[in-house]
Amino acid sequence: MAEGSNQNATTRFFDRIGRTTVAGFEEIGRHGVMVVEGLYWLVLGPRMNQPVRIGAVFAEMMEIGVRAIGIIGIMAAAIGAMLAIQGIYSLKIFGAEGHVVLGVAFSMVREFAPLITGILVAGRSGSALSARLGTMKINQEIDALEVMGINPVRFLVVPSLIASVVMVPVLTFMSMVLGLYAAALYVNAALGMSLAAFFDQTIDVLSADDLLHGIGKATIFGVLIALIGVLNGFMVKGGAEGVGKATTRSVVQCISAIVVTDMLFALVATF
Repeated sequence: MAEGSNQNATTRFFDRIGRTTVAGFEEIGRHGVMVVEGLYWLVLGPRMNQPVRIGAVFAEMMEIGVRAIGIIGIMAAAIGAMLAIQGIYSLKIFGAEGHVVLGVAFSMVREFAPLITGILVAGRSGSALSARLGTMKINQEIDALEVMGINPVRFLVVPSLIASVVMVPVLTFMSMVLGLYAAALYVNAALGMSLAAFFDQTIDVLSADDLLHGIGKATIFGVLIALIGVLNGFMVKGGAEGVGKATTRSVVQCISAIVVTDMLFALVATF
């Protein structure tokens, strides 16, 4: 009896693993299909007299980018100051606090600026996108678009995808500048280093590859945020409760995908 029970438990365990793996591959496939379909409408839509709406793209850029400037700017400045504080505190042990610029510059440009920007945009705009599309799904507005001959991907997804791909790198660059400026102010107050000297050292230690590393990650983060938010919105079931679950799932998946992607970038950059 006990042996049969153990076999059933083992079977259920591997069954769950199999189902989870299949579901994961299905979701990756949906992301790929969404990207291909989005590119299809972006390139061929004008030839079919169904172009992507420019007004919708700018509206999404305003929502994702411009209205997020305040919170992202505050967080970037806080992160930059924190890096300077911790860098000086750590380097004082070796009497090398004058080299704090090196650590702050690399950390802010290559890691923290794209990471904090991606997480904030995911929490703010990715969840909003998922909730909006989920509400449209349960209200059958997406079905109504299809009945009218309007492709939902062209009408709803592509503007958000373009806006996210454009605005997340722009916000990331802003985060880099504000973070470094906040760090420079603290270093000036703590060590007496002038702002000109701080930024001269920053320019000396950073290269174009470092900037492209951060901006490249931010571009991928923008794609991930838009795709995950859209797919979770399209997959909503069960009314208002389903919208809430999809929104939560969207935020968790976006942040997880951003952190894992950031780790992979850091790993590849070491080779």
